[in-house]
Amino acid sequence: MSDNPALTTIFVDKKATKRRLKKSKLEVIDSSDKGKELVMDRERVTIGRSLICDLVLQDKAVSGTHCELIATEQGVILKDLESTNGTRMGEVRIREVWLKPGCVFSVGKTQIKFEPEKGTVDIDLSKEDRYFDLVGKSVRMREIFAVLQKVAPTDLTVLVRGETGTGKELVSRALHRGSPRVKQPLVIQDCSAIPKDLIESTLFGHERGAFTGAVDRKQGCFEQADGGTIFLDEIGELDITLQPKLLRVLENREVKRVGGDKRIPIDVRVVAATNRDLRQMVNDGTFREDLYYRLSVVQIELPPLRERPEDITLMVDGFLKDFASRRYPGESRELTVTKDAMARLRAYPWPGNVRELKNTIERAASLADSDELTQSDLLPASQKTPPVTVPGGSAEQFVEDGVPFKEAKQRVLDTFEAAYLKVLLDKHAGNITRSAQEAGLTRYHLRELAKRYGIREQ
Repeated sequence: MSDNPALTTIFVDKKATKRRLKKSKLEVIDSSDKGKELVMDRERVTIGRSLICDLVLQDKAVSGTHCELIATEQGVILKDLESTNGTRMGEVRIREVWLKPGCVFSVGKTQIKFEPEKGTVDIDLSKEDRYFDLVGKSVRMREIFAVLQKVAPTDLTVLVRGETGTGKELVSRALHRGSPRVKQPLVIQDCSAIPKDLIESTLFGHERGAFTGAVDRKQGCFEQADGGTIFLDEIGELDITLQPKLLRVLENREVKRVGGDKRIPIDVRVVAATNRDLRQMVNDGTFREDLYYRLSVVQIELPPLRERPEDITLMVDGFLKDFASRRYPGESRELTVTKDAMARLRAYPWPGNVRELKNTIERAASLADSDELTQSDLLPASQKTPPVTVPGGSAEQFVEDGVPFKEAKQRVLDTFEAAYLKVLLDKHAGNITRSAQEAGLTRYHLRELAKRYGIREQ
């Protein structure tokens, strides 16, 4: 770990007010791009041949998105992004390493020098611990709130990244509510929930008789959102054959219905979200580079709940207050949590993130014998019972409990993914490479999934 912090949090009266980033410089010292420079004036930059990268290289031995540098309060970390030919320090191929001023690393056949640059950049933090329905007093969340406050009044396209359950839809709602479009529609479309043969019609609409079953003309999501905001959830699930059509809509701001010739102008603000690594998908050829570039004008990276435990108390209090007002309307009942139970909640890794925390709180509040919830009331089901099998009545239970389809589906997928990865890694004695080969995944993707479910120590 570096002893030269690249990022410092500034406190006033014991409260964080801003983060200060020390500038750094990357200089290509040996390749056809010799002399090319990039000043690192934000927390994360990428290097590769793709136009989506911050430092774009011509070296054919360099992958599309080859590696990234991340500024932290411990220093700057260089991280390989599952590149084909690797990232090296000297003769050693690395996965990630802390950089010191003046060190040289190699990507493909290109050598790059990392060194300090004069000057600093101040990164604003919101003074508030919430932005509409998003809640958090942690530095990372308040940094996100500050960005959202600046971006919301604009028409900039936003890409929200984050694990399942981190609140990506809440970001889209907050952006819409904070914009001049707030009185116009917010249309939410989950790209993973549409059958492949209907997705074009769902997004762009169709004319009568365009295909079997098209008995009437239908507006697509983009037309429905005209004047407002469209939120394209799970954009990484969009079929590669449809991506060029979406790109044309984003570029030209007009749609053509299936079976029609007329081009219909639209005025929409686009927010997209994914829990997948679109950069890796660009490398793999499953997501278009130009579409990624168009979607990621502004990027919001939501941290998993396990990385911001200081937010849990605030969130739990909010969930309990909301639940009490709905469960006991007109009454002044207050639901609380014991200190040891709250400590347990803060210590739990929450693989399902905010969604899992909210479900746990509501379940406990519904079943508890008193208004003070104890550790036994709140202990997450995943900590005290083995994973449930999908067959045998689970669907009926979801319906009985009033769980929305999307959330029920995600719970089943989370259970399956965690169980599959555990068995797979056990089979290969924790070897990521062999496990990834058998599963048909990249090493990076499998490692991130395993990290998400706390299956393998990193």
